[in-house]
This record gives sequence, structure tokens and C-alpha cells, in this order.
Amino acid sequence: MKALMFGWEFPPHILGGLGTASYGLTKGMSQQEDLETIFVIPKPWGDEDQSFMKIIGANNTPVVWKNVSNDTVKSRLEKFMNPEEYYKLRDNIYADFSYMHTNDLGCIEFSGRYPNNILEETNNYSIVAGVIARTYDFDVIHAHDWLTYPAGLHAKSVTGKPMVIHVHATEFDRSRGKPNPIVYGIEKDGMDNCDHIICVSNLTRKTVIENYHQPYWKVTTVHNAVDPLSPEIDAIKRISGVPEKVVTFLGRITMQKGPEFFVDAATQVIRKTDHIRFVMAGSGDMMDQMIRLVADRGIAHKFHFTGFLRGKQVYEMLKSSDVYVMPSVSEPFGISPLEAMQCGVPSIISYQSGCSEILHNVIKTDYWDVDAMADAIYSICTYPAMAEHLKIEGKKEVDNIKWEDAGLKVRAIYDMLV
Repeated sequence: MKALMFGWEFPPHILGGLGTASYGLTKGMSQQEDLETIFVIPKPWGDEDQSFMKIIGANNTPVVWKNVSNDTVKSRLEKFMNPEEYYKLRDNIYADFSYMHTNDLGCIEFSGRYPNNILEETNNYSIVAGVIARTYDFDVIHAHDWLTYPAGLHAKSVTGKPMVIHVHATEFDRSRGKPNPIVYGIEKDGMDNCDHIICVSNLTRKTVIENYHQPYWKVTTVHNAVDPLSPEIDAIKRISGVPEKVVTFLGRITMQKGPEFFVDAATQVIRKTDHIRFVMAGSGDMMDQMIRLVADRGIAHKFHFTGFLRGKQVYEMLKSSDVYVMPSVSEPFGISPLEAMQCGVPSIISYQSGCSEILHNVIKTDYWDVDAMADAIYSICTYPAMAEHLKIEGKKEVDNIKWEDAGLKVRAIYDMLV
């Protein structure tokens, strides 16, 4: 079985949970010896882990024929692919795209991020997908999130192969129920025309069935998991010299993640005690608003903003925390609480998150119930027995949630379609 996957980001260059989930799932699926994966992303950087699958860069795939010497191709692309692959891809250019802006290799440039012209990049990605789909042999197409649905549909149209879309989030989650009609249209087109839909939680499955009008039999839940900690990460120690308890929010500071509810809960706790300190780690379009809100609440002396953290920095922050809080308004899954629990950090999550369906050794509150959230934070930081129970039992629980098991569920869907 060979799968052609379309994604948008991949570690170590990630901007959110999508890249982490893509890595975990593909690595878990690689445990099946008869399953091969080709993973396409807009722009690889050359330092991605390809030990368990093959990565193809859309920005290294020609869509316009150029007479380029082997030495030039080798000097430019050897870090990313065998130069012979460039010529193999060039032989499968299927239309005249000379009107498009391309570089001297005939390739479209991609940002590798989420730029302002994201719809243009999504369309360009789908054009490149046609060349890739004609070049490689595969049995099933797998597209992650709305940015890649047009690419997956194009690959399906030129090959006739079955297509699975993987819904990591919907526009209803990102917009608090006020979807951008263009994005909603792309999502619905993908769902209507694919052969099966994978959702990361029953919460997301319900949204797909009710808001995108999909038949229940076409939609399957496959919960996310978490990678075991590497020895390097496991060896990270708590940052010393902070006498207070540390309570952490770690994620994108956006409307979907409920950062204002974290600030409200922090305000209540700080007014009650002075032995707890709060950290908001991450970046996003609400960061300036949250900084002003913290100042207005008069809690800036006990509140810190770290900015965006990546890789090892994430685990340094988690291992220096006494409580992790995810107050998301609408979280399709939420891998970060699993990562916190791996590090032995007691966690508080909202009922409105997909991971609440599979996690039991956590405290759950409604995202809007800041009184309950504040009480939970105070209790964990004040009562050692409670914190120790959540630490030990939480780690036991999350260590049994494995990507390999998620990979077997995805494989069963592939087998059904193929």
C-alpha cells in the first residue's frame, strides 16, 4: 500500500499543531512494513526527518519546462531530492503554465508559512499536485486540512485514485461559528468530493456531519496521539530560581484558544494568593490585546509573555510548569495537554476540546467558566496530594495513547477504499 499525502507543514518547521500531528501519524503508520508514504509540503527546508517516509517539495517541482543542466539542478536541489527526480517530474508537466511566475528551474515559489496570499498559494499547490500525481505510483490520496483539499482533489481527478481528507479543524472552530464563506466553500468541496473523511474527534465529526451536511457513514473519528519523549527531551530539567508555582497557557493566542478566559482566571487567582505566577507562551493576532488586558487587570507583575516557542523550548516551558491550562473555545483535538501530561504537568482542559473525549486524569471545565478554572488552578497549586495524583496518573494514561494505534485505524480506511 502506497499513500500520497498532502500537508502544509512538517517538523522541525511548524507553526501549529498540524505539523506535529502530520509527523506523529506518518511515523506511526511507518510501523506497518507494507505501507509507504510520500508526503508533499509546499516548502521543505532540508532538515526534515525522512527516515520513515519520502518528502516532496512543491517548490522543487517544475510546472514550466526549462532547459536546465544537471550540474545546476544538483547544486540547487541535491539537499532536497535526487536530481533525476527533477527531470522525472519535468516529464510530467501536463499543461502550459508559462503565464505563471516561476524561477529559473520552472518551479513556483512557496513561503512555507501562512502568508496573506494564502488562497493563491493553495491554488498554486493544487497545480503542482497534478505534476506530482502523474509522476509517482500510489494507491490512495490523503489530504490534511483545507489548504490541501484542492491539491488532493486535483490528484484524484487525474489519477482516479480514492481520496481521504483529514479534518484537523474546521472554519467553524477557527471563527467561533462565523465562517469565512470562501474557506467554508473549499472545505465543503473537499468533503463532498472525497471518498472518506477522517476527523480528529467526535466533536469535529459532529460539526462535519451537521454543518457540512455529510452522511454519517462517510466520516470516521481517529483521535490524535503523542510521540514518546526522546532521551534529550526527557533530560530537560525545570528552570530553577522561581519560588512560585507556574501556570502556563501554551498555544496560538487567537480567538479559538480562549486566551482571555485564561487571563480572567489568572486575575481571580492572583487576587486570592501571591504564590502563583502565570505564563502565556505563544503568538497570535490577539497577543497585543492580551497584553493590554493583563495591564488593565493590574496583574502584570505576576504575568509573563514569552512569544512563540519551538522544539526544545516548548518542553523547557512545560517542565518548568506546575499546571497547564487549555481553555479553548472550540478545539478539534488539542495535542498540547498530552505533551504536558507526558512531562508530568497536571492539566486543565475545556470540555469543548476533542482530547477531553479520551483524557480522564485531567480537570475539565467549560471554557467560559472562569470561576471553576480559577478554583482548579488554585487547588492544584495549593494541595500537593491532588497535584501528585494528576501528575502520576496523567503520565500513565498519556503514555498509552500511541500514534501507531491511530495509524492502524487509518490503514483500515485505506484498505476499505482500495
